[in-house]
Amino acid sequence: MKSLQIAATGMAAQQMRVDVISNNIANMSTAAYRPRTAEFKDMMYQQHLTPGTITSQVGTMVPAGIQLGTGVKPSTVSMELTQGSLRETQAELDMAIDGKGFFEITLPSGESAYTRDGKFNRSPDGEIVTMDGFPLADGIVIPEDARKISISPDGEVVAYFEDQAAGQSVGTISLTRFVNEKGLEAVGDNLFRETEASGPPNQLVPSTEGVGMIRQGYLEDSGVDVVQEISELIEAQRGYELNSKVITAADEMLAATTRVR
Repeated sequence: MKSLQIAATGMAAQQMRVDVISNNIANMSTAAYRPRTAEFKDMMYQQHLTPGTITSQVGTMVPAGIQLGTGVKPSTVSMELTQGSLRETQAELDMAIDGKGFFEITLPSGESAYTRDGKFNRSPDGEIVTMDGFPLADGIVIPEDARKISISPDGEVVAYFEDQAAGQSVGTISLTRFVNEKGLEAVGDNLFRETEASGPPNQLVPSTEGVGMIRQGYLEDSGVDVVQEISELIEAQRGYELNSKVITAADEMLAATTRVR
């Protein structure tokens, strides 16, 4: 009886779906978090009677055949590309990307990582760094005596000093875009890494060539829709229960065969 194994794959699939949903809900307050969606596909079929099989000498054929499925398996856990709402913080080094793109970060290993979390601070050396101390790859250093920093929508960073009315440009923040953002590898700490599936990074000036603009004094909230996640959680729970009922029914059928005299 294959129904036991088939229902077991269904329960495993719904358990994986619940795992993905629980991770989304856990990150409902994570800055710039993009929710994930578990997707599935049916497994191979047993061809007991192939459609189109000839059944007589005059050429009659089977119109549909007999194809029995063997269950379900995970296809992918994909990242949604919906942008979270922008929340005003008024902190001068908080930045939100309004549109597509990522900030490029330099890791201690020298590798590049990418993030949409724009919660930045100033290091003791004047660099713009993440909450973990990883600097922006643009290499911008803010002068120690700068009293105020202004960041334009196109990424230009301007420092203002006590004895000068006009500001001084200290660099430009670029944004990185990928052909396939869903192909990026999530490594935790709101960081992503380039993969073969994502394609190479393309550094661009904000507000040009399809990338978004930078909003100073704002942060991007999590893109998780809690109501939608709870609704999907209930659906996954019902799917798990239905598969467990199939296992119960198959067990009762097997038990009936052992009672046959």
